[in-house]
Amino acid sequence: MWLLLAGGVGLLSWWLTGLLAGKISVLGPIDHPNDRSLHEIPTPRMGGVAMVASALAGIMLATVVAFARNNREIIDGIERSPEVLWILGGMLFLAAVSFLDDRKGIPVWLRLICHVFTASAIVLIGEVSLSSFRIPGWGEVALGWLAAPMTVAFLVWMTNLYNFMDGMDGFAGGMTVLGFGLMACLFLMDDRQVLFCLALVQAAAALGFLMHNFPPARIFMGDVGSIPTGFLAGSVAVLGCREGVFDFWVPLVIFSPFILDATVTLIRRALRGERVWDAHREHYYQRVVLAGWSHRRTVSVEYGVMALCGLLALIYHSANEGVRLLILGVWMTVFFLLAGLVHKREVSSGH
Repeated sequence: MWLLLAGGVGLLSWWLTGLLAGKISVLGPIDHPNDRSLHEIPTPRMGGVAMVASALAGIMLATVVAFARNNREIIDGIERSPEVLWILGGMLFLAAVSFLDDRKGIPVWLRLICHVFTASAIVLIGEVSLSSFRIPGWGEVALGWLAAPMTVAFLVWMTNLYNFMDGMDGFAGGMTVLGFGLMACLFLMDDRQVLFCLALVQAAAALGFLMHNFPPARIFMGDVGSIPTGFLAGSVAVLGCREGVFDFWVPLVIFSPFILDATVTLIRRALRGERVWDAHREHYYQRVVLAGWSHRRTVSVEYGVMALCGLLALIYHSANEGVRLLILGVWMTVFFLLAGLVHKREVSSGH
């Protein structure tokens, strides 16, 4: 069943994305090149509509089939996890807001209010919150009254960093396929079928979109795709931690190619007194392209980094305390080396 579901969602996403990239692209806005972008030709940017629609269709189909076959595992999982409905509702709300933003433009402050409102609803009403996290070699750290605000901040940041990092052909789509695919595997190993289904359909929808987005891209994801995808990544990560499926470090390491790049870049810009919400070309992946690498070469290397991070996360998940600390050390060392290589490349190319 699951293989057929993933295949159907992927095909639907591929077909819808092709329509949006071709004949009916006039229904959506075109992303014209400017001095802040990396692409050189006008490109449609509503591919996220296909991702959201196909993922939702897959979830609805899986639910209908589960009830039709009286699959008690899935039905009981849905009844025990009403917060999943809140997550889906929040995802759809953000997709609608982002759709309007892609078409008409919405002020930054209003977008941020919508993001904070949605994250707060998930945490306070849906009770999706991270109450503690574990530091290898140290122990469990309880967040206490900070749990709710820190979870809201994490969800808002994940929502926005996905948008920040959606600036190169095949990049955000590839991270979605690998990131959600790995989390789906972890949910399956722990027999969490509802969460497994949620992660699986998102990965499949992203794969269908990626077929049209891989360099040279025929269509971009747009905010309508990146914003709800980032929100879903953060929500599923927190829910998986709350349910004891994995340690918080696992999704953090899996999505670290996005998290660390966006976070370090934001801090650097803030320290220079720049407006961090303005469009720019200072992310590490952008700097590599500007230093002379092609989109395809850069995204291929990024896929390798994503795969390495996924492998480290899986090893961490099954390792003992001492090995986990070593893995986190290796993980951080990898990114320090990569940052140094990017700087070296810029110097050698005159950037």
